[in-house]
Amino acid sequence: MILTRLEAASSAQELDQPGYKFHALSGDLQGFYSVKVSGNYRIIFRFDGENACDVDYLDYH
Repeated sequence: MILTRLEAASSAQELDQPGYKFHALSGDLQGFYSVKVSGNYRIIFRFDGENACDVDYLDYH
């Protein structure tokens, strides 16, 4: 469901949904955003214009 919403979104803020714990990242991942999948797993991504890019699924905690 998260990837479907990400594909349909035209901005990162459209992923700011209840339960997703959406937030901008900092440090080495500055410019990326994160949404919670489960446990410590997150989908991180950035936007280039109106398109999501550099999408990754990881445990970065």
